[in-house]
Amino acid sequence: MKLIIPMAGRGTRVRPHSHTTPKPLLPVAGTMIIERIVETFARTLDRTIDEIVYILGPDFGKEIKDTLKAMSDRHNAKAHFRVQEEALGTAHAVYCAKEDLDGEVIIVFADTLFDSYDKVSVEEADSVIWLKEVKDPSRFGVAVHEGEKITDFVEKPSEPISNLAIIGVYYFKEGKDLQKEIQYLLDHKVTGHGDEYQLTDALDRLLKDGKVFKKATVDEWLDCGTLPAWLNTTGQILKKEKHEYDSYEDTVIHPPVFIGDGVTITGSEIGPNVSIEAGTKIQNSSIKNSIIQKEAVLEGCDLNHSTIGKNTKVLRAKGKIHIGDHSVIQEG
Repeated sequence: MKLIIPMAGRGTRVRPHSHTTPKPLLPVAGTMIIERIVETFARTLDRTIDEIVYILGPDFGKEIKDTLKAMSDRHNAKAHFRVQEEALGTAHAVYCAKEDLDGEVIIVFADTLFDSYDKVSVEEADSVIWLKEVKDPSRFGVAVHEGEKITDFVEKPSEPISNLAIIGVYYFKEGKDLQKEIQYLLDHKVTGHGDEYQLTDALDRLLKDGKVFKKATVDEWLDCGTLPAWLNTTGQILKKEKHEYDSYEDTVIHPPVFIGDGVTITGSEIGPNVSIEAGTKIQNSSIKNSIIQKEAVLEGCDLNHSTIGKNTKVLRAKGKIHIGDHSVIQEG
């Protein structure tokens, strides 16, 4: 089965980090967002994913492709790359992998992490839509259902017709059926919210054609789409996973924390809710509720609710800061 991941978006709400790294490749406690999604499917789905199709932006280079191929190899899946030249909506993004819409496919938009305590079965369904119960359904596209079967889709309902939000994960028994309906939208210029081609319009056409849609509810749905959300989700994952860590010279650790391989820390106070990626060096600093990416150097810092990019040097910074890759910040 194929897993199709549209990820051509620029991730503007997680800048400055998305200037150099696509949002799905950002780390959450030592593991990329996109890899956590693949691991969730491996754990909860009653099918094996053997191909992963990445829909990239036109300027995504070799380093990104190499990273994604290496991840695919770790999960015994073959990697394919397609390009979305222009952002014209969710349905258009999926259509950029039209040659891959054949047979069983799963489509996932990699903005969020999700998890389910139960196995998800796709038997006896033409499509399965992953859903999460929410308090305010007016903010989301929702699915209306009778028992396990979905009967309708409504975008940001003004009336409380359903509290099951569509989280951006979809299974199709036959990808060609979806391709046909997206082609109809494009040929007839059927656009929805934002004057873009919306995947929910293609789903609605499949539903009206008599296809059987089932729901799969998730227990966790964690946003990574903004800097505060990325920090908050990292904190929740840290609490859930309870990573072990070494002791460090003259340093106090307040769990939960993640500390990657080859990290050196001296004379510091770390945590709670801190994720430190591999190869980072921290000296005489206090770090709380923050994400420090790999190979960073921090000296004399007092940081809270901060995100620090890869290969960045930060000296004597205080408070809340967000610094992109390969930067040098020196205060005082």
